[in-house]
Amino acid sequence: MKIAVYGRPFNEPSVLPFIQQVFDSLAQHGVDIYVHQQLHEYLQDKLTTVQYKVLRPAETLKGFIDIFITLGGDGTLLDMVTVIRDSGIPVIGINFGRLGFLASVNKSDITAAIHAVVNRQFTCDCRELLTVDSNPNVFGNNNFALNDITIHKRDDAAMIITHVFLNDEFLNSYWGDGIIISTSTGSTAYSLSCGGPIIFPQSNSIVVTPVSPHNLNVRPIVIPDTSKLCFEVESRSANYIISCDSRTEVLDQTVKFHVQKADFQLNLIRLSNESYLTTLRNKLLWGLDARNY
Repeated sequence: MKIAVYGRPFNEPSVLPFIQQVFDSLAQHGVDIYVHQQLHEYLQDKLTTVQYKVLRPAETLKGFIDIFITLGGDGTLLDMVTVIRDSGIPVIGINFGRLGFLASVNKSDITAAIHAVVNRQFTCDCRELLTVDSNPNVFGNNNFALNDITIHKRDDAAMIITHVFLNDEFLNSYWGDGIIISTSTGSTAYSLSCGGPIIFPQSNSIVVTPVSPHNLNVRPIVIPDTSKLCFEVESRSANYIISCDSRTEVLDQTVKFHVQKADFQLNLIRLSNESYLTTLRNKLLWGLDARNY
């Protein structure tokens, strides 16, 4: 089995023992370990007695790597999606961050999680992605998002007006700081903090959530993921920000673009002791109200 490990440089040296534990556990199972070049550059001279091969960015992954492991938080896993793209390689995230909806394996469960992964004791949660297309194509070949695509005013700008069309029919004009177009996976991210609903991954839905809307009767709306959304933006500053997960660009207000479901999915590993409901309860602390005890 060939397992690749992806991560970003860490500012805290306190994570190094846990990284060492990951590599030690993989080595004990006799798998072929590949480390993405970005993580390799950080790890040089930091690990002991672990042999691995460096995975170069240009290497073909499909049919070569069996499983990807990410070290970090949800942001690290989102970055990694641009590495595996449409290869279909299953992914599991070990959480060195805070909340961790996507990177759901706690540091205390590293050994057990790797044992389960190596022995294929897991299922794959297929997660939908969104694509954004514009002229010019501002994100190039990385024009897809697992969590959300966001339109937002610049920091020093007045509110913007976002005209939205659903399947070529006018939906609404949103006055405010912007809007979030979220997958069901991203419904527990930025959209949730702006009052959007939690959507189960199997719901085949997209949610449009306004950010600080000027009209108080404007609320998030859930639409089928077969929909096509088109956007025109007005801004006093003549430009605005569009983000595709963690990738951000500044657009001129003359640029028009549309968003729809991508033609590929991400295979997120779900261990046998996990479920979406247990993740929600654990991460959102449901049922832990001190008044109940």
